[in-house]
Amino acid sequence: MSLRLLYVVFWLYLQPIKSGDVSLAFPLFSSIHMSTFNNIKELINTLNWSKELLIEMFEKRKSFIYKYDQAVELLEEERIETLVKKGVIRQNGSYLELDDQFLNFFEQVLEVNEEISTSYINENIQQIKQHINFYLQENSEDRKYAYLKMVKSSLRKIGRITLRNIIDLNRNIENTFKTEPNYTIKISKLEAFDDKRRAIAGLIEQTEYLLTEEERTFFVTALDDELKQLVTQLRRNLTEARHNLIETQKQIIEYLNQVKHQSRVIEKIKQVKYLKDQFELKHKTNLLQKLRQANLVLFEPKASYPLKLSLDALERDDVYELKKKVAARQKTGRKSLLPVAEKIAEDQLITETEEEIFINLEELRNGFIASNHNLYNFIMNYRYPREVGYDEKITIFCQMASIYEDEFDVREQFITDGEVEYAIVKPRDR
Repeated sequence: MSLRLLYVVFWLYLQPIKSGDVSLAFPLFSSIHMSTFNNIKELINTLNWSKELLIEMFEKRKSFIYKYDQAVELLEEERIETLVKKGVIRQNGSYLELDDQFLNFFEQVLEVNEEISTSYINENIQQIKQHINFYLQENSEDRKYAYLKMVKSSLRKIGRITLRNIIDLNRNIENTFKTEPNYTIKISKLEAFDDKRRAIAGLIEQTEYLLTEEERTFFVTALDDELKQLVTQLRRNLTEARHNLIETQKQIIEYLNQVKHQSRVIEKIKQVKYLKDQFELKHKTNLLQKLRQANLVLFEPKASYPLKLSLDALERDDVYELKKKVAARQKTGRKSLLPVAEKIAEDQLITETEEEIFINLEELRNGFIASNHNLYNFIMNYRYPREVGYDEKITIFCQMASIYEDEFDVREQFITDGEVEYAIVKPRDR
């Protein structure tokens, strides 16, 4: 991964630089980083000696937890501080994370980014229109060629980015359907991806209109062999993208239908389970009647069909010999006796009683609502009827926050006690 990164950076380094401005050759890094790196050589050297740390932080980018102590094991503290000062990584207390611009750059080059951005396609379309307008108004042949070159570059980007966005969109749809546990969030994400699909389809139509109608004069007058090939390839890419979007739409519709059906089924199962636990299932539902009416094969006893030979087959000599062998195996000459169990010892017949004290969560809830503490401190300092360890208190905290979430105010504020990070939970104002 690091070799590919250095290759791209070296390629950018070889691009022409005007007036010594690094941002012209390396537009990815904004003016915020221009004050931290004097030239591209310094940037490449910095990425080179910090590559082990950057690789590990990039691989763990989704865990959102990378401690400073872990970085010290790979790199000296002075160099880590240098990376922080130069804006390559950011420090938040005892945690480190890659800067957003470097993170986005690595994801785009390695094609592992999960964000679907349609604004970049639209930006290239606008640039094409602008450069075509400049081309038609320019009289100098050299400048006209420069504008034509920019148009060709934007045409290449549109086809590549459109197909890349569709691949990312399909992957995100698949991952969301398979891994998102919350049905409400899963439906919202799939609907958002459907909006992305429509936006990409709209940009495809806009690009087609640009090539065939809106800028038709330019593509007729300025058409050379290279531009002709680019336009043909772009139309081919757009056709492929349009077909892929049709399959994407079918997949989204199928997934949404499955999720909504599963959600309804689970809600019904929860209701049936609740009524069963309350011993109200027969009184409040007609479930038994529906099961009788359904007459499903699933509830039928398993049928057995013994193989019976015909009388003619039984009279054959080979079958007769087989019957004699079977009869010899079955008839042992004596009846098998069932083994008798040994006498149970007297000490095993003595009943023993084991007592266990349970934590009453309802009592904890009432005490917490009556207090003015946050839930974590209340649970840690509560006087329990028996000895309760740290891990069990953390479990009680999670149970209380989950069971009584409608009565508690879970805030977007987090505190760590050195081992775990927990949210501030207060009683909801009544």
